[in-house]
Amino acid sequence: EVSQPPTITQQSPKDYIVDPRENIVIQCEAKGKPPPSFSWTRNGTHFDIDKDPQVIMKPNSGTLVINIMNGGKAEAYEGVYQCTARNERGAAISNNIVIRPSRSPLWTKERLEPNQVREGDSLVLHCRPPVGLPPPIIFWMDNAFQKLPQNERVSQGLNGDLYFSNVQPEDTREDYICYARFNHTQTIQQKQPISVKVFSMDSLNDTIAANLSDTDIYGEKPVTERQPVLLTPTGSTSTKVELRGNVLLLECIAAGLPTPVIRWIKEGGELPANRTSFENFKKTLKIIDISEADSGNYKCIARNTLGSAHHVISVTVKGNTKISLDVVLSVNLVLSPGEDGTLICRANGNPKPSISWLANGVPIAIAPEDPSRKVDGDTIIFSHVQERSSAVYQCNASNEYGYLLANAFINVLAEPPRILTPANKLYQVIADSPALLDCAYFGSPKPEIEWFKGVKGSILRGNEYVFHDNGTLEIPVAQKDSSGTYTCVARNELGKIQNEVQLEVKDPTMIIKQPEYKVIQRYGQVSFECIIKHDSTLLPVIIWLKDSDELPDDERFLVGKDNLIIMNVTDKDDGTYTCIVNTTLDSVSASAVLTVVGKNALKLYDSRTVFNYSRPNPPFDLELTGQLERSVELSWIPGDENNSPITNFVIEFEDGLHEPGVWHYQTEVPGTQTTVQLKLSPYVNYSFRVIAVNEIGRSQPSEPSEQYLTKSASPDENPANVQGIGSEPDNLVITWESLKGFQSNGPGLQYKVSWRQKDVDDEWTSVIVANVSKYIVSGTPTFVPYQIKVQALNDLGYAPEPSEVIGHSGEDLPMVAPGNVQVHVINSTLAKVHWDPVPLKTVRGHLQGYKVYYWKVQSLSRRSRRHVEKKILTFRGNKTFGMLPGLEPYSSYKLNVRVVNGKGEGPASPDKVFKTPEGVPSSPSFLKITNPTLDSLTLEWGSPTHPNGVLTSYILKFQPINNTHELGPLVEIRIPANESSLILKNLNYSTRYKFYFNAQTSVGSGNQITEEAVTIMDEAGILRPAVGAGKVQPLYPRIRNVTTAAAETYANISWEYEGPDHTNFYVEYGVAGSKEDWKKEIVNGSRSFFVLKGLTPGTAYKVRVGAEGLSGFRSSEDVFETGPAMASRQVDIATQGWFIGLMCAVALLILILLIVCFIRRNKGGKYPVKEKEDAHADPEIQPMKEDDGTFGEYSDAEDHKPLKKGSRTPSDRTVKKEDSDDSLVDYGEGVNGQFNEDGSFIGQYSGKKEKEPAEGNESSEAPSPVNAMNSFV
Repeated sequence: EVSQPPTITQQSPKDYIVDPRENIVIQCEAKGKPPPSFSWTRNGTHFDIDKDPQVIMKPNSGTLVINIMNGGKAEAYEGVYQCTARNERGAAISNNIVIRPSRSPLWTKERLEPNQVREGDSLVLHCRPPVGLPPPIIFWMDNAFQKLPQNERVSQGLNGDLYFSNVQPEDTREDYICYARFNHTQTIQQKQPISVKVFSMDSLNDTIAANLSDTDIYGEKPVTERQPVLLTPTGSTSTKVELRGNVLLLECIAAGLPTPVIRWIKEGGELPANRTSFENFKKTLKIIDISEADSGNYKCIARNTLGSAHHVISVTVKGNTKISLDVVLSVNLVLSPGEDGTLICRANGNPKPSISWLANGVPIAIAPEDPSRKVDGDTIIFSHVQERSSAVYQCNASNEYGYLLANAFINVLAEPPRILTPANKLYQVIADSPALLDCAYFGSPKPEIEWFKGVKGSILRGNEYVFHDNGTLEIPVAQKDSSGTYTCVARNELGKIQNEVQLEVKDPTMIIKQPEYKVIQRYGQVSFECIIKHDSTLLPVIIWLKDSDELPDDERFLVGKDNLIIMNVTDKDDGTYTCIVNTTLDSVSASAVLTVVGKNALKLYDSRTVFNYSRPNPPFDLELTGQLERSVELSWIPGDENNSPITNFVIEFEDGLHEPGVWHYQTEVPGTQTTVQLKLSPYVNYSFRVIAVNEIGRSQPSEPSEQYLTKSASPDENPANVQGIGSEPDNLVITWESLKGFQSNGPGLQYKVSWRQKDVDDEWTSVIVANVSKYIVSGTPTFVPYQIKVQALNDLGYAPEPSEVIGHSGEDLPMVAPGNVQVHVINSTLAKVHWDPVPLKTVRGHLQGYKVYYWKVQSLSRRSRRHVEKKILTFRGNKTFGMLPGLEPYSSYKLNVRVVNGKGEGPASPDKVFKTPEGVPSSPSFLKITNPTLDSLTLEWGSPTHPNGVLTSYILKFQPINNTHELGPLVEIRIPANESSLILKNLNYSTRYKFYFNAQTSVGSGNQITEEAVTIMDEAGILRPAVGAGKVQPLYPRIRNVTTAAAETYANISWEYEGPDHTNFYVEYGVAGSKEDWKKEIVNGSRSFFVLKGLTPGTAYKVRVGAEGLSGFRSSEDVFETGPAMASRQVDIATQGWFIGLMCAVALLILILLIVCFIRRNKGGKYPVKEKEDAHADPEIQPMKEDDGTFGEYSDAEDHKPLKKGSRTPSDRTVKKEDSDDSLVDYGEGVNGQFNEDGSFIGQYSGKKEKEPAEGNESSEAPSPVNAMNSFV
């Protein structure tokens, strides 16, 4: 690992106000190599944590936890704290963190006189809250905890006072109460109620009238008329100083009758449009993120019908301290010995900040000397650095408004290059798009990076490439020929290293047939097509959307491979349908509109008469009446029907307060109705619009109605989907779905999160949070249940009591491993493993199951170890056993078992060793036939790739093929296992032979391979080396190793050819077992591959390859099967009609034989059967094997054509391969071979079937694919 000085990554805020009732957590996290150690100072002196039992430091961290909830006093820990993180390369320091406990003092007791006010006069109710830390949030409510209504006439000022521009009789009440909410302590204090009584001139009593002058009572102007006067601020001018980056709030509240309207202007300039807003009924001007350019004179003007008043506020914006630590080359300076470098600390502010430097947390003036370092104001210059020059430097910039501290290190290293990008990383891009190939590197001095195409290609240069400083190679427009291997080389004076990455450029995905606009009659059926073309190596996923949303969850919508069908279409299906095609690399889409019409409308649409039958015109003149807190009446005038009657109106609403520009469905009414009573929610700024609908479609929306802001109320509902899941062993993460804006019912939406440990007699713990949907509870026990509830509240009160949910604190890794692991080997490819379950209390989380890791140690036949590739099987739940499929025969394995929970895996059990028995071998690695003569051929072969045991012998079978492609007698030869070649003699001249070759172990025979060869007609037929040629042609042309790769409707055929050049080939094919003639396809040129198209899915075909101009010269036949047309089904063979018919025929045949035997026995005729059979024994007939479940010589073809003498091959001349040695079919239930009685293993294993001579009939059931080893089973 490369050494690195410490860097502070996380710390508490500089001004840290804490709740005095909760533990104090002072964060300090840092990184470095080696990991740093931590220490703290308090009020400038060392803070010895070990001496204070209430203080602990988290392991591997510098974070302090002060235990207040266990007897500590928060006031005792008030002070200035600073953290230092140190390792051998230097020391980084945190900011000075000022810890102050929150305070929420009570209101001082005071005697409040009732306020008696004349109607129309102004009034100010003073709040004067107690001084808290931090300052409280002020709001006014009545004694029923209902928020007092505010408007342009009555509103709360920034100082918390309640201002009345003019009082009205309805303002009379005795419970004006000012509340102060202290957020840190979650407490609310209230002032004594204030009484206000408003009297009119008619209600003046004698005492009050005696104190009023004649002018007051009989003045020229009535009390209902009063020109504006500013209540706050007072006077004509004032000043305000604010710091750059803060929010500027200016306030003007005026008295007067009628109620004055406030307007704001900036003298000599404009208000910044994108940063300006108005609050408190335009009485407050708010400008965010202010700068010096916002300095100037701001005038508020209060105006009513009798006059105006104004006030000018002179605003000065000063720059607070802002600092940025600029380092040459990188954020932190990494140099090699002897190099130079510079650290520059740039700070700006008003007044200009002063700069001071520290080294490893110590003022640089008293820090240890470093001859390579020179300080010049805001710059440190390093010259010819040495390794001891490594350190962390701090720049402290301060002025009268505060300070800012920044850390940066200088790390002196001598390191050869390292490439951090993984080797052979694969990048895939779409053609004509950019390709970015990474080469992340490290080294000191900084390495130089070069790129090459290929392993030994030339260096890449030119405009078609972009070389980034981080080592990345960019190909701005990648083409198909850009694919290949790219080599990145990093070198410096200490060494060189290279890395290869791979680039694959794919064809783009295209929609070659897009969905088209459709008009469909109601209750009809419609289809949209979406046919695509894509790169064959990418898997496309097609998604259909309706009006940009998911398709309705309705069985009428049928999504096909390349189309969407909607059956029984209704009016709601009207809209825009979009086909989206996604691959892992690109995405394309296409849309079409569906219009649903009635029967008559469709006829009119089709006939295209002179009348204009179309969608209706939008409604107009929307009007709101009868506004109430929870309802309003909406009316409108319909637009032109356009010759198709309006069937209904759809009403939508917009919430301009929370989601401006987003329209939601409200309701719909019949087409004969033009008014509707709408239910409303509190604290929503409603606008409405109406859409008319006829049989042709929907109109455009109407113009929006006027806005209507409903009054606030406490929330009606609580958050949904409350969950509690720990992310760490010592926490509980409580999450919920936040309420939408219109669900808040009022301003100040917050959430009260409460929790307590289940089954423990604890009190509920609660916090109130805002603007979040998650809260983390720290310091919990590992994986214990908690009762959780989340309640919504706003400035007007709480929602109903929420229901409780159960969550769990975080999981930790399991503690113990499963015991008593036992393995029972079932056969050469299958084993069963057992184990004892672990105690649930040691799981420390949700038990998800057990994982079995197993791997092959060595093959017992070769005694050679190989690279260990571990396989994993996962068994869900509390299973105590499972099956291990796909083992290799005659091998030594090891396994262990681990328990799994949501956090991960527990410790592994001790490795258990087991061995698999011998199995049948794989096919020989090759069979080559050379040196043809008049009567002999030479065979050479390679031993099986997987012997799966000790080879006992090889079996060679061969038979001649005549000119009509009929097979002659089959000859079998057993060859010792140590042989690798054989010369066959006494063959017929100019004859084609077919050879079948396989290997044997003591268990049985393996898969065979086939070849064909021809003896020559005479010695002149042997080809000789060409004069001057560089190679020797084979003695006789041949085509071998015919291979097939089949899909549903096509197959790729390839082969190997040895013989004269410029030979043209053809491919013959037909249905396997069919008597039809071979179909012939000519291969263009002398290629050695061909694609057969137009095949039938799920069908077995035979194929062979021939050469033009060489009569009778063809390859051996191969058999393949096309893929199924749809997902394969597991078929029970016992329920198939052909199988039942076959069994009936066999039963009938047996019955006939029994009858014949009975008749002959009754005749009494006797003759020496044994001697007669011995005298006329057919040498080709062999007894049926006891372990072979076949019917010997009988085959399907015998019903059509009698066997030739000595023939043991079916009439279709195909050879059936043996089953794969790793098949599990024999161990399953029914024909599917599933180990599903215990749920531990799903899926079947079967090998490729190939017909073989002299073998009986096999089941034709299709094999099932093998399930992935790593899946949960």
